[in-house]
Amino acid sequence: MKFVFFGAPGAGKGTMAAKAAVAFGLPHISTGEIFRGAMREGTPLGLQVKALIESGGLVSDDLTISLVRERLAKPDASKGWLLDGFPRTIPQAKALVSFNPEDYVIDLTVTDAKVLERLSGRRMCRGCGRSFHTVFMPPVKPGLCDDCGGELYIRNDDSVDSVRTRLENYRTQTAPLEAYYKDRGTLVSVDGEGLADEVWAVLVGVMEGLIEGKKA
Repeated sequence: MKFVFFGAPGAGKGTMAAKAAVAFGLPHISTGEIFRGAMREGTPLGLQVKALIESGGLVSDDLTISLVRERLAKPDASKGWLLDGFPRTIPQAKALVSFNPEDYVIDLTVTDAKVLERLSGRRMCRGCGRSFHTVFMPPVKPGLCDDCGGELYIRNDDSVDSVRTRLENYRTQTAPLEAYYKDRGTLVSVDGEGLADEVWAVLVGVMEGLIEGKKA
């Protein structure tokens, strides 16, 4: 089975995709993993990405599509995959359909207020990099890491203003994919508002149903 995990920043798609990959025995493939893997392996496409990133440039749709095609051609993805962070645009979605079409798109739906709560409350340790949350996973001592005692800080892209900008960019650039996948009949919405365990319990049931339905 081939699943695309879709949703706004803070919807939990990376977390849920990672759990689903283990539960269903499918490779969890993110754009970041694709870029790092290609650069690590030194493929021609990977070298292009490395040069772009080192120069501060952005990876184009065409190059991203080529990298995804290269990654999905590997043996571990032959029986299915979970894509996280791709497609982000309509051209990317259409390209995926042309060479390795999805079975279903899991849309984790969350309100903007929930995204702001989740992301603006995140705190990172300067020492060991561990992540905390002021509401969902607070440290024992405010402002200090439980593991190493390092100072906790807010990443620039987790500030309220940055989160609002990220949401605005998502709505204009990526949200049109929702209509595209609805038209294809592959979009399946899952409420991502609850606690992680609650969302997972619903998600795993939905995915099991989809897999069984595909077999029938």
